[in-house]
Amino acid sequence: MDTQSISTMKKYDPCPGWYCGRQLLENNELSECASCPRGYRRNETTFLCMPCTDSPTFYDWLYLGFIVIFLLILHWFFIDMVSMRRSFSKQGLILHMTATFEVFISSILSLLIVHPFGSLEIKSCSVRSLADWYTLLHNPNPYYTETVHCTQEAVYPMYSIVCLFYTLNLTCMLLLRPWVCKKVLLSRSTMSIYAAMYYLPILGVSHALIGGLLYYAFPYLIVVMSVISCAVHFAFTINQTIFSLVTTTLYSPRNVIILLGHWCLHAYGIISITEFVDPLFHSLLILLVPFPTLFYIFTARFTNPKKFDKS
Repeated sequence: MDTQSISTMKKYDPCPGWYCGRQLLENNELSECASCPRGYRRNETTFLCMPCTDSPTFYDWLYLGFIVIFLLILHWFFIDMVSMRRSFSKQGLILHMTATFEVFISSILSLLIVHPFGSLEIKSCSVRSLADWYTLLHNPNPYYTETVHCTQEAVYPMYSIVCLFYTLNLTCMLLLRPWVCKKVLLSRSTMSIYAAMYYLPILGVSHALIGGLLYYAFPYLIVVMSVISCAVHFAFTINQTIFSLVTTTLYSPRNVIILLGHWCLHAYGIISITEFVDPLFHSLLILLVPFPTLFYIFTARFTNPKKFDKS
């Protein structure tokens, strides 16, 4: 920015609110205070809308990874539920691989579409507070006379890229999975498509409403959900003895994969919470990943309702 532009800026009052900014016009004048364009954010010193040039932090990538993993798990869960089988089948594996491919393609395309276009690199505006996710709630009202509308994506592109990912995934699913379902001839396989057509829009609306809360809470949600889902998985075993819980897990490839999936989720939650700020100490916390599983196996016999005194 040249000296003339700086001197021009000094003629204007600071913009009200947290997100209102001015744009430098072609005639070297500044616009009125308003919302910054997409991909821009107000500079707190000059109140000028500046392009987002930051790179996502490690935590940002973990959040985006959580969005991708959660959607993939939903696809797998509903495919597994509609197949109504307790063991792997060739047709079921094909559908699982198809869902994985859909999610992978959608995530890659999302990265390629956002700025800079055609690159897996992302230029972003860093998240500073929870309010950055809800700029709609922070439109200033100077002197209580007129509201200045400055709603924008202050956390660009953390908000829009998730909505783009859900849209692309829905499109990929509708293009690929009906054809695959027709080929594999798995009974009720198309029900997984109908289910996705419900929960994908629900995920989009949920992200629009509570995306900021999820951004800060997702590490703890992962840990809690992985522990609960692991307990639910073992609870479906009829025989709750230690020997039965161990053997039904080790001798079933499906149960082994499900258990390893729970452990991976638990480890992901620990990594998201700690961000490996202290690599040595935080890496040792990964050793605690099997603890919820072992705790359930060794304490399940104490929770048998038949052993409680009914008097």
